[in-house]
Amino acid sequence: MTTVTVVRKNGRIAIAADTLTKWGGGKESAEYVANHEKIIRVGDSYVAITGSATFKLILADYFSSLEAPPRFDSAADIFRAWNSLHGALKEHYYLQTGEDKEEDLESSRMDVLIANPHGIFGVAAHRTVQEFSKFYAYGSGSSYALGAMYAAYRASTLDAEALARLGVMAAAEFHDETGLPVQSFAMDVEE
Repeated sequence: MTTVTVVRKNGRIAIAADTLTKWGGGKESAEYVANHEKIIRVGDSYVAITGSATFKLILADYFSSLEAPPRFDSAADIFRAWNSLHGALKEHYYLQTGEDKEEDLESSRMDVLIANPHGIFGVAAHRTVQEFSKFYAYGSGSSYALGAMYAAYRASTLDAEALARLGVMAAAEFHDETGLPVQSFAMDVEE
Protein backbone atom coordinates (compact mmCIF):
# COMPACT_ATOMS: atom_id res chain seq x y z
CA MET A 1 0.00 0.00 0.00
CA THR A 2 2.75 2.41 -0.88
CA THR A 3 5.16 3.51 -3.57
CA VAL A 4 8.87 4.16 -2.96
CA THR A 5 11.51 5.11 -5.56
CA VAL A 6 15.28 5.54 -5.90
CA VAL A 7 17.19 7.28 -8.68
CA ARG A 8 20.86 7.71 -9.59
CA LYS A 9 21.63 10.34 -12.24
CA ASN A 10 24.50 12.72 -13.03
CA GLY A 11 26.37 12.23 -9.76
CA ARG A 12 23.27 12.55 -7.57
CA ILE A 13 21.15 10.00 -5.73
CA ALA A 14 17.58 10.44 -4.53
CA ILE A 15 14.92 8.48 -2.69
CA ALA A 16 11.21 9.26 -2.43
CA ALA A 17 8.04 7.82 -0.90
CA ASP A 18 4.37 8.58 -0.74
CA THR A 19 2.72 9.29 2.62
CA LEU A 20 -0.63 7.46 2.47
CA THR A 21 -1.55 4.67 4.88
CA LYS A 22 -4.35 2.27 3.94
CA TRP A 23 -6.26 -0.03 6.28
CA GLY A 24 -8.68 -2.13 4.24
CA GLY A 25 -10.91 0.34 2.41
CA GLY A 26 -9.90 3.25 4.65
CA LYS A 27 -7.30 5.86 3.74
CA GLU A 28 -5.21 7.77 6.28
CA SER A 29 -3.55 10.70 4.54
CA ALA A 30 -0.69 12.90 5.72
CA GLU A 31 -3.31 15.55 6.52
CA TYR A 32 -4.57 13.35 9.39
CA VAL A 33 -1.52 11.29 10.40
CA ALA A 34 1.37 13.27 11.87
CA ASN A 35 3.95 10.44 11.58
CA HIS A 36 3.20 9.65 7.92
CA GLU A 37 6.81 9.37 6.71
CA LYS A 38 7.94 6.08 5.12
CA ILE A 39 11.65 6.92 4.90
CA ILE A 40 13.97 6.58 7.90
CA ARG A 41 17.61 7.57 8.30
CA VAL A 42 20.13 4.88 9.24
CA GLY A 43 23.67 6.27 9.45
CA ASP A 44 24.41 7.88 6.07
CA SER A 45 21.59 5.96 4.38
CA TYR A 46 17.92 6.57 3.79
CA VAL A 47 15.64 3.52 3.90
CA ALA A 48 12.18 3.63 2.28
CA ILE A 49 9.85 0.94 3.57
CA THR A 50 6.90 -0.89 2.00
CA GLY A 51 4.55 -3.30 3.75
CA SER A 52 2.80 -2.91 7.07
CA ALA A 53 2.95 0.58 8.60
CA THR A 54 4.44 -1.08 11.70
CA PHE A 55 7.62 -1.94 9.79
CA LYS A 56 8.72 1.71 9.87
CA LEU A 57 8.50 1.70 13.66
CA ILE A 58 10.22 -1.68 13.91
CA LEU A 59 13.14 -0.69 11.67
CA ALA A 60 13.61 2.65 13.44
CA ASP A 61 13.60 0.89 16.82
CA TYR A 62 15.90 -1.93 15.70
CA PHE A 63 18.52 0.24 14.01
CA SER A 64 18.54 2.79 16.87
CA SER A 65 19.16 -0.03 19.37
CA LEU A 66 22.43 -1.06 17.69
CA GLU A 67 25.73 0.25 19.05
CA ALA A 68 26.56 1.63 15.61
CA PRO A 69 24.46 1.84 12.45
CA PRO A 70 25.13 -0.98 9.99
CA ARG A 71 27.11 -0.30 6.83
CA PHE A 72 24.98 -0.25 3.69
CA ASP A 73 27.92 0.44 1.33
CA SER A 74 27.46 -2.68 -0.82
CA ALA A 75 24.99 -5.46 -1.57
CA ALA A 76 27.05 -7.82 0.64
CA ASP A 77 26.98 -5.38 3.60
CA ILE A 78 23.21 -4.94 3.23
CA PHE A 79 22.63 -8.69 2.97
CA ARG A 80 24.52 -9.32 6.23
CA ALA A 81 22.61 -6.54 7.99
CA TRP A 82 19.26 -7.82 6.73
CA ASN A 83 19.95 -11.38 7.84
CA SER A 84 20.64 -10.09 11.37
CA LEU A 85 17.51 -7.96 11.19
CA HIS A 86 15.42 -10.98 10.12
CA GLY A 87 16.47 -12.86 13.26
CA ALA A 88 15.47 -9.88 15.39
CA LEU A 89 12.14 -9.57 13.53
CA LYS A 90 11.29 -13.12 14.58
CA GLU A 91 12.66 -12.98 18.12
CA HIS A 92 11.85 -9.46 19.31
CA TYR A 93 9.15 -8.11 16.99
CA TYR A 94 7.02 -11.29 16.58
CA LEU A 95 7.19 -11.59 12.81
CA GLN A 96 4.76 -14.27 11.63
CA THR A 97 6.68 -16.80 9.56
CA GLY A 98 4.06 -19.51 8.98
CA GLU A 99 4.55 -19.64 5.24
CA ASP A 100 3.95 -21.77 2.21
CA LYS A 101 6.35 -24.71 2.31
CA GLU A 102 7.03 -24.15 -1.40
CA GLU A 103 9.18 -21.13 -0.49
CA ASP A 104 12.91 -21.70 -0.03
CA LEU A 105 13.33 -18.94 2.57
CA GLU A 106 11.28 -17.18 5.21
CA SER A 107 10.01 -13.77 4.16
CA SER A 108 10.77 -10.61 6.11
CA ARG A 109 7.44 -9.38 4.67
CA MET A 110 8.72 -6.02 3.45
CA ASP A 111 10.57 -4.60 0.49
CA VAL A 112 12.82 -1.61 1.07
CA LEU A 113 14.87 0.74 -1.06
CA ILE A 114 18.12 2.19 0.26
CA ALA A 115 19.91 5.32 -0.94
CA ASN A 116 23.29 6.50 0.28
CA PRO A 117 26.43 8.08 -1.19
CA HIS A 118 27.57 4.59 -2.31
CA GLY A 119 24.56 3.76 -4.47
CA ILE A 120 20.91 2.81 -4.70
CA PHE A 121 19.83 -0.62 -3.50
CA GLY A 122 16.74 -2.75 -3.02
CA VAL A 123 16.07 -5.48 -0.48
CA ALA A 124 13.18 -7.79 -1.37
CA ALA A 125 11.12 -9.69 1.18
CA HIS A 126 13.28 -12.82 0.90
CA ARG A 127 16.42 -10.71 1.48
CA THR A 128 17.55 -10.59 -2.12
CA VAL A 129 19.72 -7.47 -2.40
CA GLN A 130 20.17 -5.67 -5.71
CA GLU A 131 22.18 -2.60 -6.60
CA PHE A 132 20.46 -0.47 -9.23
CA SER A 133 22.31 1.60 -11.81
CA LYS A 134 19.60 4.12 -12.81
CA PHE A 135 16.31 3.87 -10.90
CA TYR A 136 13.82 1.49 -9.35
CA ALA A 137 10.53 1.39 -7.46
CA TYR A 138 8.85 -0.94 -4.97
CA GLY A 139 5.33 -1.05 -3.64
CA SER A 140 1.81 -1.40 -4.95
CA GLY A 141 2.17 1.58 -7.31
CA SER A 142 5.64 0.61 -8.57
CA SER A 143 4.57 -0.16 -12.14
CA TYR A 144 3.30 3.41 -12.57
CA ALA A 145 6.44 4.84 -10.97
CA LEU A 146 8.76 2.73 -13.13
CA GLY A 147 6.94 3.75 -16.30
CA ALA A 148 7.09 7.44 -15.47
CA MET A 149 10.76 7.33 -14.51
CA TYR A 150 11.66 5.33 -17.62
CA ALA A 151 9.90 7.84 -19.86
CA ALA A 152 11.52 10.85 -18.17
CA TYR A 153 15.00 9.60 -17.22
CA ARG A 154 16.72 10.99 -20.33
CA ALA A 155 15.25 14.49 -19.85
CA SER A 156 18.20 16.77 -19.13
CA THR A 157 16.00 19.15 -17.12
CA LEU A 158 15.14 16.54 -14.48
CA ASP A 159 17.66 15.68 -11.76
CA ALA A 160 17.63 12.57 -9.56
CA GLU A 161 15.29 14.02 -6.94
CA ALA A 162 12.82 15.35 -9.51
CA LEU A 163 12.71 11.90 -11.14
CA ALA A 164 12.21 10.08 -7.83
CA ARG A 165 9.39 12.46 -6.93
CA LEU A 166 7.88 12.12 -10.42
CA GLY A 167 7.68 8.34 -10.02
CA VAL A 168 5.76 8.63 -6.76
CA MET A 169 3.51 11.37 -8.16
CA ALA A 170 2.62 9.22 -11.18
CA ALA A 171 1.70 6.35 -8.87
CA ALA A 172 -0.42 8.69 -6.73
CA GLU A 173 -2.23 9.93 -9.83
CA PHE A 174 -3.17 6.48 -11.14
CA HIS A 175 -3.10 4.12 -8.14
CA ASP A 176 -5.56 4.26 -5.23
CA GLU A 177 -3.06 2.98 -2.66
CA THR A 178 -0.51 5.76 -3.15
CA GLY A 179 -1.06 9.30 -1.90
CA LEU A 180 0.59 12.71 -1.79
CA PRO A 181 2.51 14.56 -0.48
CA VAL A 182 5.85 13.06 -1.48
CA GLN A 183 8.74 12.76 0.98
CA SER A 184 12.20 12.83 -0.65
CA PHE A 185 15.91 13.16 0.05
CA ALA A 186 18.89 13.66 -2.27
CA MET A 187 22.67 13.49 -1.97
CA ASP A 188 25.86 13.40 -3.99
CA VAL A 189 27.37 10.11 -5.13
CA GLU A 190 30.64 9.31 -3.35
CA GLU A 191 33.15 8.26 -5.98
